[in-house]
Amino acid sequence: MAVFAYRAMNRTGRVIRGEMEAINLVDLELRLRRMDLDFINGEAARTGIAWRRGKIPRRELMHFCFHLEQLTRAGVPILESLCDLRDSTVHPRFREIVAGLVESIEGGRSLSQAMQEQPSAFDSVFCALIRAGEATGNLPEVLGALNESLKREDELASYTRRLVIYPSIVVTVIFAAIGVSMIYVVPELSRLFLSTGQQLPLHTRILIWVSQIVSNYGGWLLALLTASVIGVRLLALNHPGMQVRIDRAKLSAPLFGDVYRKIVLARFASLFSMMYGSGIAIIDAVRIAQDVAGNKLVQRALGQVEQHIAEGQNVTAAFGKVGLFPPLVTRMLRIGENTGALDKALENVSYFYERDVRESIARVQAMLEPLLTLLLGALLLWVMMSVLGPIYDIITRMKV
Repeated sequence: MAVFAYRAMNRTGRVIRGEMEAINLVDLELRLRRMDLDFINGEAARTGIAWRRGKIPRRELMHFCFHLEQLTRAGVPILESLCDLRDSTVHPRFREIVAGLVESIEGGRSLSQAMQEQPSAFDSVFCALIRAGEATGNLPEVLGALNESLKREDELASYTRRLVIYPSIVVTVIFAAIGVSMIYVVPELSRLFLSTGQQLPLHTRILIWVSQIVSNYGGWLLALLTASVIGVRLLALNHPGMQVRIDRAKLSAPLFGDVYRKIVLARFASLFSMMYGSGIAIIDAVRIAQDVAGNKLVQRALGQVEQHIAEGQNVTAAFGKVGLFPPLVTRMLRIGENTGALDKALENVSYFYERDVRESIARVQAMLEPLLTLLLGALLLWVMMSVLGPIYDIITRMKV
């Protein structure tokens, strides 16, 4: 099917613009009519494919899970619930996805099967949990658990952004200020210093040398840095070994590596607990968790765990043999196996790591602020000493 850009009118007379998959314009008009929209015009979209692959915001998924849980818990049929969600959704792309779910269910598919046709919005864990909820009749409970999981992921993501944004802003301001001084200020002063014929101190000569490099080759250096970043990303996408090295570096990076490891473990424990509590078999839960691990090392480790469990080993032994998971995880797995409450034990692991992530990010932020302040002060002190020292010598000689 092709992607068409369309203009349509809703019940209130408002003109709606968007993009949608359809076989042709007639099929597009039928699809819009199912969404209670009157087709005005449409044409093939040139950029529709790239836009269509964009991920749906997590907030939209939380809204979807919450309202679908409430409606199904109240006894409203799935199809009617999705129609209500379709009409109330503001996000244009997600509105089309919900409309696609309605069409698929009207065509005879189940909710989980319809969601599998929308991978940009619903990942393998989401679809597996919905499938388990449909099989056990606990769909509202599964939707509630998914909503809570998405909330926790959103909180972790906000803490991670908070950790990254502050250093990024400070470092950007530092390098912008230094770059401006190197390109515009230092060259003028260096001509003044050289015209006097006096011997310049070492730190001033280094400053002038750096200024010449930045002034003459700054654009090339920036282009080289950008090309290197893009090249590494492309190499990581096409070469699994490179992605493994990058993920290993993420886990062992100073300051940030420990926080990143705890985020990965908290997400894994939360998803694994939710899948097991929904009735998904352990080996299936491990297999599904590999697709959303977010780290190649963790993905490989889960693959080994799956193999050990398939060979007949218990869960604790399988996770312990891998060596990537810390003692807390294996200890709680052992307790969960012995008590028959594996999902509760993993919930405790997830809660512990989520709390530890918040505390760790607060500690790292407390450490970064003085470190960045010292870095900024050291750079400014170097520039000031390199510039003011020779100026002071020139003024002294003029007085003499």
